[in-house]
Amino acid sequence: MTGQGPAASPRRARRSDAQRNEQRLLEAAAAVFVASGVDAPIREIAAEAGVGLGTIYRHFPTRTDLVVAVYGHQVEACAAAGPRLLAEAASPLDALLAWVDRFVDFLITKHGLADALGSDDTGFRQLHAYFLERLVPVCAELLEATERAGQTTPGVDAYELMRGIGNLCIGHESDTRYDPRHMVGLLIRGLRGTAAAPTANP
Repeated sequence: MTGQGPAASPRRARRSDAQRNEQRLLEAAAAVFVASGVDAPIREIAAEAGVGLGTIYRHFPTRTDLVVAVYGHQVEACAAAGPRLLAEAASPLDALLAWVDRFVDFLITKHGLADALGSDDTGFRQLHAYFLERLVPVCAELLEATERAGQTTPGVDAYELMRGIGNLCIGHESDTRYDPRHMVGLLIRGLRGTAAAPTANP
């Protein structure tokens, strides 16, 4: 029994080091994808992370593996933000607005992701399904909270809202005059405006 402690500690340290290394690779890849798109050279990601190409390929044997890991990690961060914002924001509407802003940031900085998700690659199809599975319930929870508080129109479907936001984010990268955040803001204000509209006296 007494010999297990020293043996276990190095194994835990190695696992911890591997997790930190993978996290650094994901952060570096995310930064490169934002700047250059998902087709950026792997050597550019290696340079950003300060590692050799072999290190990246040991963690992520294919580009699909890397893309799925990067965006899967960011989907998780977006999903985790919903409950936290509901707990911390001044009102459910404030939480929804902050989460939508984060969601829009996710969409408009992911150059090339839409094309990747539309490909026949099994990994990307699974990522799209995972994206919906994790984020639609979070959006629905936020909408339900705003409805209970009387801050938005009742009956808004979370999937439809997210789909609408996604459509409004298309095309910004090729048109510098188009600001998707402005249009998404108008959409969200429309939800709030209907809910807050005064009713006529009978």
